[in-house]
Amino acid sequence: MDVLRKVPVREQDPTERVHNFDEVCLGYGMDEAMAEASRCIQCKNPKCVTGCPVSIDIPGFIKHITEGDIESSFNVLSKYTALPAVCGRVCPQETQCEERCIRGIKGDPVSIGKLERFTADWAREQGIKPEMPAVHNGRKVAVIGSGPAGVTCAGELAKMGYDVTIFEALHEPGGVLVYGIPEFRLPKEGVVKPEIDNVKALGVKIETNVIVGKSVTIDELMEEEGFEAIFIGSGAGLPKFMGIPGENANGVFSANEYLTRNNLMKAFDANYDTPIIAGRKVAVVGGGNVAMDAARTALRLGADVTLVYRRSEAELPARVEEVHHAKEEGVKFMLLTNPIEILVDDKGWVSGMRCIEMELGEPDESGRRRPVEKAGSEFTIEVDTVIMSLGTSPNPLIPSTTEGLDINKHRCIIIDEETGMTSRDGVFAGGDAVTGSATVILAMGAGKAAAKGIDAYLKAKC
Repeated sequence: MDVLRKVPVREQDPTERVHNFDEVCLGYGMDEAMAEASRCIQCKNPKCVTGCPVSIDIPGFIKHITEGDIESSFNVLSKYTALPAVCGRVCPQETQCEERCIRGIKGDPVSIGKLERFTADWAREQGIKPEMPAVHNGRKVAVIGSGPAGVTCAGELAKMGYDVTIFEALHEPGGVLVYGIPEFRLPKEGVVKPEIDNVKALGVKIETNVIVGKSVTIDELMEEEGFEAIFIGSGAGLPKFMGIPGENANGVFSANEYLTRNNLMKAFDANYDTPIIAGRKVAVVGGGNVAMDAARTALRLGADVTLVYRRSEAELPARVEEVHHAKEEGVKFMLLTNPIEILVDDKGWVSGMRCIEMELGEPDESGRRRPVEKAGSEFTIEVDTVIMSLGTSPNPLIPSTTEGLDINKHRCIIIDEETGMTSRDGVFAGGDAVTGSATVILAMGAGKAAAKGIDAYLKAKC
């Protein structure tokens, strides 16, 4: 075994997976996991831990894998994360824990994410559950939203002994994990549901179909329902558009709508009667992970897919792995290109898209070179469906129905960075509702930090 190189992970063949929604990455078996885990040198000062937003004891859980004691490995993970099987699949480890791995200096970093996935999958298959909290204090906390931030906050509070209820607007818990990430990257029944069930096993209650701000207000939860603290983890589900002509045409989707119809409403499953316009020639506008998800979903629904992005490949914000998979599967990349108009036929349907070539200028505030239009370079591409994947912002419903809750110009809730508390006493927030659209693991880190803030706040009230 070459200790400088990662143990390869098995994947579905690209020519087969474009015709199904089964998971692309097949993960490690026991022998492969033990071999990869043995590459970890068990640093005394593990930099990988500092790169993890939820500070998992990475050497600790990996060491148990080398010993073949996977249950102990899972117990270590469970102390730090409520969603190990999810994070092992969708976290950008290459820019977080693995980026800091000492092994990566002279070779490949340890495949921390794939090992986390292996441990969590093994525990699920063996029926192993996280340890139950020892003490219940009876104090009530409400959590708004069952996405990564909300589920993490709820799980942490339950472990501390709090009586926690999650209020979820949709009919299925999981937030972006169930509506935003495709089945081929994150199986819902096989992965997400069991991890949500693990949180419920800690005593967390989940009420679905409750829209806070409509069904009930924060004031009512605190004054009438007896919740002493509230965590807002409602995410950022409001899609952004370009404001170009033709965006209201039939056949133009936000990536959120397209993925929600396909994921939560199971449009990919022939046994479900969920309407979705698959499209014959689809353009996906954007370059992030959500854009890759939308493009690869449209491809599986039978479309010829082109991803249109205004910068070069070097500036693509999507994970390298997702870009690689999209290319393998046949998604075309039209880079340094920006739409300027969506063409519409006399029946109101998309008939094409006018674009303009771009070139890169000076870096902007994000550090990426700013795209600039090339005069006279307009051209038209043939499409019948356009999916806009330009990011999202928080829905203003909760701030608009909650007195004393401050937001910034981006509609994000303002919090105290140390405690997670908002401008409203006893109301905390975290995740995309505070930062705008970000990663699953960063939302989890925010939920974990807020749980500590809520615990300190309630203990101070005693």
